[in-house]
Amino acid sequence: MKLEPVEMSEFARTIVEHKYAHDLDGGKEGWHNIAYRATKHPLRAAGYTMRDAVAQNVARAIRDRKFIPGGRYLYASGRPYHQVQNCLLMGVDDSREGWSTLLQKASMALMTGAGIGVEYSDVRAEGSQIRKTGGQATGPVALMQMLNECGRGIMQGGSRRSAIWAGLRWDHPDIHKFLRVKNWSEEVRALKAKDFNFPATLDCTNISVGLNDEFFEAYADDEHPQHPLAQGVYWCTIRQMLTTGEPGFSINCGKDENEIYRNACTEVSSATTDDICNLGSINMARVETIEEFKQMVEIGTLYLLAGTLYSDVPYVDVDRVRTKNRRLGLGLMGVHEWLLQRGKPYAPDDELWQWLKVYKTSTRIARKLADDWGISRPKKTRAIAPNGTISIVGETTGGIEPIFCVAYKRRYLKHKSWHYQYVVDPTAKRLIEGGVNPDSIQDAYDLSWDVEKRVAFQHWIQQAVDHGISSTVNLPHWGSEQNNEGTIQSFGEMLMKYLPGLRGITTYPDGSRDGQPLTPVTYQEAVGQQGVETIEQATDVCDITKGGSCGD
Repeated sequence: MKLEPVEMSEFARTIVEHKYAHDLDGGKEGWHNIAYRATKHPLRAAGYTMRDAVAQNVARAIRDRKFIPGGRYLYASGRPYHQVQNCLLMGVDDSREGWSTLLQKASMALMTGAGIGVEYSDVRAEGSQIRKTGGQATGPVALMQMLNECGRGIMQGGSRRSAIWAGLRWDHPDIHKFLRVKNWSEEVRALKAKDFNFPATLDCTNISVGLNDEFFEAYADDEHPQHPLAQGVYWCTIRQMLTTGEPGFSINCGKDENEIYRNACTEVSSATTDDICNLGSINMARVETIEEFKQMVEIGTLYLLAGTLYSDVPYVDVDRVRTKNRRLGLGLMGVHEWLLQRGKPYAPDDELWQWLKVYKTSTRIARKLADDWGISRPKKTRAIAPNGTISIVGETTGGIEPIFCVAYKRRYLKHKSWHYQYVVDPTAKRLIEGGVNPDSIQDAYDLSWDVEKRVAFQHWIQQAVDHGISSTVNLPHWGSEQNNEGTIQSFGEMLMKYLPGLRGITTYPDGSRDGQPLTPVTYQEAVGQQGVETIEQATDVCDITKGGSCGD
């Protein structure tokens, strides 16, 4: 079959060429070439050729950006080493051998293109006696930092910045050290502001506090022996969420209580270490009818199932666990644009729920396909990832996120240099071209002033998702009218209403991390500079410290 080229914005085309396109004679692949390649190789593992109607339908869906596989599919399909599944979900045995094994596995994962999520709750507390040597344990935070430094020196698959997550259960003896581990000093923050690559504690790692059924019991019952601990951990974390944005919460309750292992963005969970996530998303903004959406659910489920047969993995334990669990992460993007197209607010909606019921049929579809192919049935099939660059390629809103901002400056790593471009959000652009005033479009910054709408919407969507949802709630700057010492209590009380029904939640107070990748700008500032790529000038650290190599 032959796929025709498609039109893209300059920014989307730039991302495609820099992140995913392979070299061709005389240039780079176009998106239509990538759609063909990313269909041909994974589906061939399931017995389909490009002459088959099934493969042709998949290729067209990708070409039309109605279904977009995860970035590793787009990048690695067809390469000699095709690690197309995403992040590794890892744990650690608390022994010398366990620590060494984790560092070896994590290095292999990062080098082959996978992000990593590690649950550290089995590591003994700092200061614990080590019986065999007579020494003292350094605790889980020390191991987290060791792994963070591995990630600093490893570009995933040789071309992508490492993605790392660390989780620690709420009742671990080192939990309070963990809660504050990323509270960098003013000196470090200043160095980070001058040079985003300046090293800081766990700066390559996102962190979360793990909550389970016992936490909620202890929190609510003032006679529970761990009630003071649960209360203390919760309110300390709430304050951190409002000031620095970290840690977030990972919730594992009820039937999911043992699914403590997470991927780097935490939307996929497992009860088994060495599991692997497997992502692709339906772009709801480009799907016109519920009948067409049903076809995309079928296409996306089939594609990801084929990926479990095609993908290389970084070490043998992953293949063993994948063969048993075969987790799929069929996601959604463009949800907010879908609502905007219909004149609906960012809120639960009856029509959207009818579409979500179709989305839930991925379980039945996957089981039937697995039976037909003679392979194990997937444990779960739906996870909503943040999408990131994939939503830029799709030119829509990421996951369930609202439009971030009508216009913004986006920083990104190209080769070894940081670049930026001014971007007008594609959804906002289409609305503006249709006559809508750019100042009237509701975005994440508007919703940051009514945070409960964001949390309530995520809680509602979670009912249709059997894994989790990666969603970052934007907050106003710490010290502002809506985010300050006086709002901690009300925010914490609001969040506790929804928390047991979520699988995870994170926040991002505006400006809480220097070098943040997206910075809001006015529509008027961005509109005349779209597509212009600029190298970001980094200041030499020696200009600030007057030491180190400055005298060389």
